[in-house]
Amino acid sequence: MKIKVQKQVIESILINLQPFLEKKDSSQITSHVFLEAKNNISIIKATDMEIGLSIQTQNIKIEQEGSFTANGKKLLDIIRILKDDEITIEISNSTIVIKQNNSKFKLPIFDPTIFPSFPTSDDKPKITLDSMHLIQNLKKISPAIDTNNPKFELNGALLNIKINSTDIVGTDTRRLAIATINNESQKELSLIIPKKAIIEIQKLFLDHITIFYDETNIIITSDNYYFFSKLINGKFPDYARIIPTSTRHNMILPKKDMIEAIKMITTISNEIKMTISSDTIIFNSLSSDNVEAKTQIEVKTGINEIFDLNFNSRYILDFLFQCEDDTFELKLNEPNLPFMVKNKDFITIIMPIII
Repeated sequence: MKIKVQKQVIESILINLQPFLEKKDSSQITSHVFLEAKNNISIIKATDMEIGLSIQTQNIKIEQEGSFTANGKKLLDIIRILKDDEITIEISNSTIVIKQNNSKFKLPIFDPTIFPSFPTSDDKPKITLDSMHLIQNLKKISPAIDTNNPKFELNGALLNIKINSTDIVGTDTRRLAIATINNESQKELSLIIPKKAIIEIQKLFLDHITIFYDETNIIITSDNYYFFSKLINGKFPDYARIIPTSTRHNMILPKKDMIEAIKMITTISNEIKMTISSDTIIFNSLSSDNVEAKTQIEVKTGINEIFDLNFNSRYILDFLFQCEDDTFELKLNEPNLPFMVKNKDFITIIMPIII
C-alpha cells in the first residue's frame, strides 16, 4: 500500500480521531488508527470500543491500494513535526514508512483484519429530529452533565422523545438543565447518551446528520463522518418532578449586566449571595475569610420584599452563556428551595446554597 497526502489533510483527520483512541495501553489495537485506501476513497477509523469515528476522504492520492493500522498518537506526533507539504506513507516489511523530502520515520503495524468492526446502521430505526436543533440544545445542557457519578446514568444526557416534543436533559444533582425541541414523533423513546459522546458530537457535526439507534448504540452519519457511541444502560431520574409547577416571584433580568456582576464577584468567591429588592440586586461574596467583594445593578424586579438567594456562580453562568436573548427569566419560591432560570425553551433548575 502507498498513499500521498498533504500534511494539513492527514493532520486534521488524526486530530479529530484522537478522542476515540485507547490512551492507557498502547499495545492494544484500539490505540491504533485504521486506514484503508481503495477505489479512490480513503477511510480512517479509531475506536476505544465505547465510542468510534470513521472519516471518509477523497483528498488522499492512492498509488497502491491496501490498509494498515498504526498507533494514532505516535502517527500524529510524526505528522505534526513535518513541513506543510506532501507526505508519503507506505507499507514496507511489516512497518509503515512516513517520508517527506529527507525525513523518514517507521512505525510498527498490527494486522488490519483484527481492527474492531463498527456497528452498522442497516435496518436500524431513525430518530427524526432537526439535527441543528439537536446539536444546539446538546450544547446548552452539556455543562450540567456529571462526569464521574457512581450512578452511571447521570454521566450522560437523556434524550426523551415524546409525541409532540423532545426534552434533552442533564443533571449533576445540584442543577438540572432541560432544553426542549418542539417536534412531532410517531414513537416515544428515551436514550441516555454519554457526555464524552455529546462533546464529540458538538465538535464534529455542523451540518445535516442522520441518527440511528438500537438498544446498545447511537449512530450518527453525515457526508464524511460515521460516528457511534454505546448508550448508557440505566434509568434516568424523573426530572419532571423537579420542575416547579408554580413560583412566587417571576422577574425578567438583563443577561449582560448579570454576567458582569457575577463575574466580578467570582474574582473573590464562586459562591455568591444575591439580595433582591424592588429596584436593585446586590451581589456579595460568600467567603469564609476576611476578603469581600460587592457590587450591584439597578433593575426593576417587581418584588416588594427583600429576598436573599445564595448560589454557586458557575451554575448560573453556564446557563447565561447559552441564552439566546438579552434577557432571561428568574423564578423563585423560597430562599431554601430550588429556583429556575429560563430562556425560551431552555431552563435550568438550581439548588441554592443553604447556610
